[in-house]
Amino acid sequence: MKAAVTTLLLSVTGLLTLGIVMLYSASMADKGGTHSLLMQLIWLGIGLVACVAAASMDYRKLKRFTWPIFGLAVVLLVLVFIPHIGTASHGARRWLLLPVGGIRFQPSELGKIALILALAWYGDQYQRKMGTWKYGIAFPCCIIGLAVGLIFIEPDRGTSILLSAVTGTMLLLAGVRFKHLMPLGLVVVTVLTISILRDPMRRDRVMAWAHPDQHKQDAGLQANHATLAFGSGGLTGVGLGESRQKLGWLPEHNTDFILPIIGEELGLVATLFVVLAFMLQMLCGFYIAWRAPDTFGLLLGCGLTLIIGLQAMFNIGVVTNVLPNKGLPLPFISYGGSNLLMSLMAIGVLLGIARRARMPERALATATEPHGVPAPQMT
Repeated sequence: MKAAVTTLLLSVTGLLTLGIVMLYSASMADKGGTHSLLMQLIWLGIGLVACVAAASMDYRKLKRFTWPIFGLAVVLLVLVFIPHIGTASHGARRWLLLPVGGIRFQPSELGKIALILALAWYGDQYQRKMGTWKYGIAFPCCIIGLAVGLIFIEPDRGTSILLSAVTGTMLLLAGVRFKHLMPLGLVVVTVLTISILRDPMRRDRVMAWAHPDQHKQDAGLQANHATLAFGSGGLTGVGLGESRQKLGWLPEHNTDFILPIIGEELGLVATLFVVLAFMLQMLCGFYIAWRAPDTFGLLLGCGLTLIIGLQAMFNIGVVTNVLPNKGLPLPFISYGGSNLLMSLMAIGVLLGIARRARMPERALATATEPHGVPAPQMT
């Protein structure tokens, strides 16, 4: 367990450091100068405090706060649709304008954590009944549908897909039968397909992904310049701060498409480091969840690990044109205080689970014997 926690902390620290360095590099080309870097540092400070606080507490105490947190998340998700409270950008209403320095907060980030917490509580509470359709599908779908539905109509298709994948996996881990979950999955895919076909912008993104050569100057512009950034970086990169793509060629170069800038300035070596760091995080997170002393810890740990790991996989898939553009930031690296804060809180909860992890059977047997004398063998 000590090795898993150490590896998890080192990988997160490495990604945070790389993110700050790349935002400093990006600030050289941004009109706002170092403002985005300063805001990210402020959110990082708040996030680290939240991470330490979450790691220090007994994660089982979260059970009593599950529904107040979920209720707060739902209220905030509703508030984004109210004029003068929620703000719109890029055709979506996803942010709340806080009355402090014009800071924006994205409620869907809290919604992700709240939904995972609610499903972990539910799976723990009704674990013996999760194999039935009523308790395994009907009731959980009401919880999932409320949160994901509000995020879906913002609209935020990327986060909706991400949460659907995470919650579906959590339900399977909780004991839901695959034959019960499969029809629901088909319904989700059908609704998502229809919504994309009826949305011109997102339909164009899918077409640009399917036919990149025909859309280099319109819907496929970002993917095209991301490819150019990776290609020009080579093995070791063109040098920190020397990116050409961030000089107005690659939109969202400090948020969703920050990885191509890393590849251009620091090369394939840095890009592979990012991929490796997220792979290690997922392995460590699943190991911690597996060692959790109860079902609540198992489901909570797996959900939090998946929400970070799958989001990173989606982002990497988008910037390498393996997946259509979904508008998801790269955890710990992309500019965005809401995502950074919630990601660090998720890591803190994982560390809290690790502190109370089950001991391996051999260590447990030894610990129960006085003076470390092995237990007698039964014949």
